Amino acid sequence: MKRRHFLAQSTVAPLLQAAPQAGGRPALKITDIKTFLVGAGGRNLVFVKVETDQGIHGIGEAYSCGPDEATAATIADFKTWLVGQDPRNIEHIWATLYNFTRFPGGLVVNAAMSGIEHALWDIAGKAAGLPVYMLLGGKVRERIRVYQSAGGGEPSQVAENAKRLVEKYGYTAVKMQPHPPKGNALPYNAVTRAAGQRVRAVREALGPDVDIGVDVHAKFFEVSRAIRVAREIEPYHPMWLEEPIRPENPDAMAKIAAHVNIPLASGECNYTKFEFRDILALQALDIIQPDICVCGGVMEMKKIAAMAEAHYVMVAPHNPMGPLATTVNVHFAASTPNFLVLEYHPDDTAPRKDLLKEPLMVKDGYIPVPVKPGWGVELNEEAFRHYPAKRWHRGFDYREDGSVAFI
Repeated sequence: MKRRHFLAQSTVAPLLQAAPQAGGRPALKITDIKTFLVGAGGRNLVFVKVETDQGIHGIGEAYSCGPDEATAATIADFKTWLVGQDPRNIEHIWATLYNFTRFPGGLVVNAAMSGIEHALWDIAGKAAGLPVYMLLGGKVRERIRVYQSAGGGEPSQVAENAKRLVEKYGYTAVKMQPHPPKGNALPYNAVTRAAGQRVRAVREALGPDVDIGVDVHAKFFEVSRAIRVAREIEPYHPMWLEEPIRPENPDAMAKIAAHVNIPLASGECNYTKFEFRDILALQALDIIQPDICVCGGVMEMKKIAAMAEAHYVMVAPHNPMGPLATTVNVHFAASTPNFLVLEYHPDDTAPRKDLLKEPLMVKDGYIPVPVKPGWGVELNEEAFRHYPAKRWHRGFDYREDGSVAFI
């Protein structure tokens, strides 16, 4: 058995090295992979830079898992696997990282893989002299629709925040949470009533035609509570109800779908095509929300989107990370027929505006599709020293009896 294993390794070894020439172009070999942990507001961002022997480099962004050092350490270990390989063999490299971590990867491994994979596509695009979306099938649209979340405590405050965002950026959609901050500990009726009041206030402020996404953030553990809230907000015609329950049990999501008339959205906590297969097969969702920084990267998200298309499901990517993640998502959206809308965080103020050279900007609620090779943007590494990473974690939420409120 040991000898057979050795022969299998030696048989594939030549593929792991850069070919002398590909398509008439000089060979490319990975020489180094670097990570940058950057503080950006309430969380850190994890950027990846893959360098080659031909002076072409690629950049990517991994999901900041917290502790983010774990993601950076995983990327550093993967570097020892990848130096010397041709970065354009993206499928082969992805399969290497996925299969040789022994078990299907969780949050940290998939985040590291995703960030590296982004950088490989950037290299491929630059080497070809084309934007990445042209390597993914070309454009299906000229601009990318985006939305932003509106915070606030009282219903009137949420409504005012949503209206201000629409007026400032020209959004055709916004998102909100149906429960007040720290409201998960409230009794059933209080949560249900608050949801109706908040969504009604936003609908009245925005009028009938601006789409409103309603995001529970998986704070409801009980299916019955999610159904009651869905029925309470249904008269105000939300675009979707997002993560009404936690993602571990797809059958529970299917039960909600059978009892409500609001489109259901989820998927930010699911990784790779294998996890999305189950929930798509159940026809539990109308909209999936994979995160390009943790689901496995660009090509993996394209495969997930193709599976969704076959089930008549739209894709609205989860995008809470940095300006580079937004750029990568724009290329995905530009080349994906069943894309719906992209989550967005404005990059017009510090620190976000400083992290890229010429970040993409919203115009009338949309981001124009870029035209430069690769991602069409570059990291502003000089600015990183002004924004050191900090220790952080998601906020804790407890009920009045001291027990953990599900988040």
